[in-house]
Amino acid sequence: MIRKLIYSTLAALLFFGTAVAQDVSVRSDHPGEYVVVKGDTLWDISGRFLDKPWQWPAIWHANPQIENPHLIYPGDVISLVYVDGVPQLRVNRGGTKKLSPAVRVTDRNDALRAVPFDKISPYIRNVQVLSPEEFEGLPYIVANNDQRMNATYSDVTYGRGLDAAVGQVYIVARLSSIYDDIGDGEVRRVLPKEHWKEVPNIWDRQEDPFNTVHPWDRRAKNPVGYEMIEVSRVRVAQTGEISVLDIIRDRTEVKPGDYILPGGDPGYEEVFFPRAMDTVPDGLRVLATSGQRSGVGLYQIVSINGGTSDGIMPGHVFAAFNRGKKIDDEVGYRYGSFSKDAEVRLPDVYDGIVMVFRTFDDISYGMVMGGDRVVREYDVLRHPDTKP
Repeated sequence: MIRKLIYSTLAALLFFGTAVAQDVSVRSDHPGEYVVVKGDTLWDISGRFLDKPWQWPAIWHANPQIENPHLIYPGDVISLVYVDGVPQLRVNRGGTKKLSPAVRVTDRNDALRAVPFDKISPYIRNVQVLSPEEFEGLPYIVANNDQRMNATYSDVTYGRGLDAAVGQVYIVARLSSIYDDIGDGEVRRVLPKEHWKEVPNIWDRQEDPFNTVHPWDRRAKNPVGYEMIEVSRVRVAQTGEISVLDIIRDRTEVKPGDYILPGGDPGYEEVFFPRAMDTVPDGLRVLATSGQRSGVGLYQIVSINGGTSDGIMPGHVFAAFNRGKKIDDEVGYRYGSFSKDAEVRLPDVYDGIVMVFRTFDDISYGMVMGGDRVVREYDVLRHPDTKP
């Protein structure tokens, strides 16, 4: 489905495009020009010309003589030029006429994206993070037809607390994770007791004694976000205190206790550009990874403990570091030494680069764009220029 493009990012790009590119690090082996091919991403193209792909806004020059000058399409020719000693990237659109009173509209869905869309699509289409206010009082599935535990496509299910009209379509979603503020800006991920092993898998589900997923500790004390995973779509067949719902599409079975959300597709920014924040919020870190807890690599997904309330937007790039642990120096000091120098903290080690592609109030999702090692849960996130 074609979604409405959100142009706030493009406005930001216009602002950044006026920045002086004096600190831009151009690759010594950059091509003079590059012809865009299908499957390229903005990150790929930026990396062909720049040592630091997140410097794209400072070097990009929009051509006002072509349609959709802030979008790039397969077949476009990207060239690096210098104007008054300052590098600029420019685009020429092969086969596209200059703007005129009757402009041919180019399909924006063909435009290049910052990251591979097929990798992030499940997190765009099927995942929402609700605030506590949005979560409170949600209608829910009270039972399935014939009291079955599971219901699937074409089955009937029953919702309670739903103020709806016949024919309206809703999302049935399951609570996947609760993001809990434990104080001093620290946010942890808590797996809910209900259906915790039956949520459509987007995160690693291994139990970890150091991650709060114990059966006796799955209730968040100060939640900041509820991660919901779509399991099906339903259409209202009958209204009342208990609504009769027809399952018209399913990803997995509907269960009693699932929640009912508005049926419209949640908005998101389709077009965004790699860039760095001026100042990275303190305490920013990785909360969860889409693969093994031992770490994730290229094009895999992480969630982080910051969102729009912290000024984080799609396209923001961070460097992930494995936090050095405190240890006792048992080589230079006798075991049990009371010397203040006996305890040392190991240095933080750079793991990789993460680019945000979707944001909510206090939680965001990012993709690993490369690095020296896997990115892990609890990695701290810093300005990408701190990358060694």
